[in-house]
Amino acid sequence: MMHIQKSLQFTAFAMALGFSVTAAAAADLVIGMQQEPTSLDPTSDATASIDGMMTQNVYESLTIVSENGEVGPNLATAWDVSEDGLTYTFTLTDAAQFHDGTAFDSEDVLFSFNRAMAEDSVNPSKGIFKPIESVTAPDARTVQIKLKNKDAFFLFNMGQGDSAIVAAESVDTNNATPVGTGPFKFDSWTRGDRLTLVKNPDHRDAASVALDKVTYRFISDPAAATAAMMAEELDAFPGFPAPELLEQFEADPRFRVNLGSTEGEVILAMNNAKPPFDNIEVRRAVSTAINRDEIIDGAMYGKATPIGSFYPPHGKAYVDLTGAYPTDTAKAKEMFEAAGVAGSTMTLRVPPFPYATRSAEIIQAQLADAGIDAKVENVEWGFWIDEIYKKQNYDMTIIAHTSPNDMGNFARGPKYFYGYDDPKMTALWENISTEADADKRDMLLKEGQQYLSDQAVHGFLFQLPLLGVFRTEVNGYWSSAPVLYTPLKGVSKG
Repeated sequence: MMHIQKSLQFTAFAMALGFSVTAAAAADLVIGMQQEPTSLDPTSDATASIDGMMTQNVYESLTIVSENGEVGPNLATAWDVSEDGLTYTFTLTDAAQFHDGTAFDSEDVLFSFNRAMAEDSVNPSKGIFKPIESVTAPDARTVQIKLKNKDAFFLFNMGQGDSAIVAAESVDTNNATPVGTGPFKFDSWTRGDRLTLVKNPDHRDAASVALDKVTYRFISDPAAATAAMMAEELDAFPGFPAPELLEQFEADPRFRVNLGSTEGEVILAMNNAKPPFDNIEVRRAVSTAINRDEIIDGAMYGKATPIGSFYPPHGKAYVDLTGAYPTDTAKAKEMFEAAGVAGSTMTLRVPPFPYATRSAEIIQAQLADAGIDAKVENVEWGFWIDEIYKKQNYDMTIIAHTSPNDMGNFARGPKYFYGYDDPKMTALWENISTEADADKRDMLLKEGQQYLSDQAVHGFLFQLPLLGVFRTEVNGYWSSAPVLYTPLKGVSKG
């Protein structure tokens, strides 16, 4: 109540002095998010919401990816590629500086890459730096990167949060007080509640930034998210967690509903490094027991596309493999019995996102019908990162992989949380990632999809849609997510 009273008092005071309250408020945007990160440094934590808030807003990288997936200049204004495709020479902008006033130059790029490539690096996508042989800085505005082999995704990867350029002076505290070169500066973080960014008036493109302040509020509960939007406490909820409630927003002229696509494959991940999931027949039995249509209807209210492997349905190289394991409860039960695991208990640990918790309840029932007791454990995100992602302490989990071009996850070896180690798949990904010819690369990607399906590495469920609710005065927010981030530079309100 006190917050409301203070707001009304300020409004009356401002109007008495002739100030325009509406104009001031229009430059402030409040965005709802399901997931609160455990850190604010995308170069050291795999949480997708870090990129969603920080990348290309607070932090910047050499390149940037547009909404249509094209790579463009960013901290690098231009680049040349050698004839053999192995040497990239980047020209850096001379108009950037870090938010704490520290100068930006080639030494920062050198520091960032050496840190990411170091033996003890904790970069969550360390593999994207694997093709790099050396990084040198001939002068303050030039960086030269030599590759060991061609990398079809190199320039694209240089535009990701994992490739953000950070400064040696501030890197140690970026997890809680991030310092970058972007168009927005970190303002505050009230854990469990909200995070606030403010416009960086010294940014080289400050004139293109319409917003003065952006507040992210962390609301994972669908009912609370709906109430906050209806009360106009939020201006936008780009990843709205309640698909069953979208109709009421579609019928309300105050709001605009977006049904977009993401790169997020939602999987029932199985720990391939431990019994019984080190047995391919058990994994195939799980895939035979699950019914995607029931999961999509129950968890997503029909607003998702089923997948049969690890590749987005909107992708050029997509192969429809959803029929590879037709749902057959009786057959799944026989397969579990033949593998000697019928009647056993398997733990299904899921993070606190509605798509995961709702899917878990349905899968639990489907496995029960096939003779498997799946114990569902709902865990907090920090626990999921520590126990499942880092320590592989799980049997099964449900998670959306929202990074683009991430089939390489299956070539990360047994220490990655999949526990999957297959030399054939590793070699196949090496061929995919080094193939410069797009048509040949697509053929290899199709082969990869087929192989992962044949191996039943995981239960492939559905592609995570981008379900967004926006107040009608919010403009410029991306309707689809080709990458993990959404630049706020082109967003306006009013």
